[in-house]
Amino acid sequence: MKLKRLMTAGVALLAFCQSAYSLTTLDSVAVKVNDGVILTSEVDALVNRVTNRSKESGQELPSETALRRQAIDKLIDQTLLLQMAERIGLRISDAQLDQTLTQMAGEQGATLDDMRRSLEASGDNFQTYREEIRNEMIASRTMRASVERRVYVSLQEVQNLLRILEQQGQTNEEYNVGHILIEIPEGSTAEEIKAQKDRAEAVIRLLNEGREFRQIAIASSGGAKALEGGQLGWMNINEMPTLFAEAVKGHKKGDIVGPLRSGAGFHIVKLQDVRGVEVVEAVELKVRHILVKPSIIVSEEKARSMLAGFVTDLKAGTADFGELAKEHSEDPGSALNGGAYDWTDPNSWVGEFKETALGLEKGQISEPFRTQYGWHIMELMDRRISDKTELVKQNRAHQMIFNRRFKEESFTFQRELREQAYIEVIEE
Repeated sequence: MKLKRLMTAGVALLAFCQSAYSLTTLDSVAVKVNDGVILTSEVDALVNRVTNRSKESGQELPSETALRRQAIDKLIDQTLLLQMAERIGLRISDAQLDQTLTQMAGEQGATLDDMRRSLEASGDNFQTYREEIRNEMIASRTMRASVERRVYVSLQEVQNLLRILEQQGQTNEEYNVGHILIEIPEGSTAEEIKAQKDRAEAVIRLLNEGREFRQIAIASSGGAKALEGGQLGWMNINEMPTLFAEAVKGHKKGDIVGPLRSGAGFHIVKLQDVRGVEVVEAVELKVRHILVKPSIIVSEEKARSMLAGFVTDLKAGTADFGELAKEHSEDPGSALNGGAYDWTDPNSWVGEFKETALGLEKGQISEPFRTQYGWHIMELMDRRISDKTELVKQNRAHQMIFNRRFKEESFTFQRELREQAYIEVIEE
């Protein structure tokens, strides 16, 4: 009996060891980053996602080696930002994550369930993808929170740019920019710098011969958007890094510019498209509302039915909206004013409030509706088209300067994070 128990224990131990060995062979550490690690499975997942996305769009990819190198670089940058987020306590809740995923699915004309089924049909794990998106959101918010503090734009700078834009007569021109960076490592010798310049010139020759830009960017670029095919998106010439802005003047759609030397390396820029910026007249609304907040005393249904009763009385002409607001509304910003707001751009309101306001005719009173603040009823008092041309120009000029500096500071900040970190790439 004792021998049988020993044999049984031995078989169990052997099975456990085999299982543990199987797990270690299935996954391993690809990179050490400070006190954390990037697993081979994480690299595989990112490579697979890029590969699947490229197949759907019919885009040709570089070699697997180049793709994995880019994936590792992206995950290193992301891991450093996630470690910083952990230190400052920045998190993304499940509700925030689901809202983002629903929005992503909606942009493709699908639902969240459609997204899940599509991912699973392509062999991806939805929960893994979900956590990847959460990490991307955390990393993005950490970057923005860290870099925004380093960017300052003065009123004088905005006014100076407005004068320049008027002199150029190019206030409405935007460029869709592709970017490839051939990096120069810290401490490079003159010979190594020349080799990188030769490599940049070779990349330009390939592009001029008709090679696909996104593929070359994924294979060769050291820029932050390498895995996205080097796509920087639409920007005005005044939003570009200064180096790019000076170089692209006089160029047209399809032109390839470079190599441009900076402290980071040699840059190659492609003007993929050009368009004019459309300025839309601003709609402003004047509304008044009554807010009732559900509580331990006032239930959701009681709050809704109370407001429904007000609507009935108002439509019957037996009550006055302003007096009801002063007596019952729990919005301290408007209650004393009879629930009324001054002329407001509806885009500044939360979604349900904005949608309700835009759906009303002048003088119409809404049925009770719910926002994150509680239950409301609303009356649209008036609507107008506001001429905000000058304000739009000022805001646009401020955003141009801010975007340019934010891009420059983001690159510097990410580089500083790397220089201060312990990074050991184990996967070769």
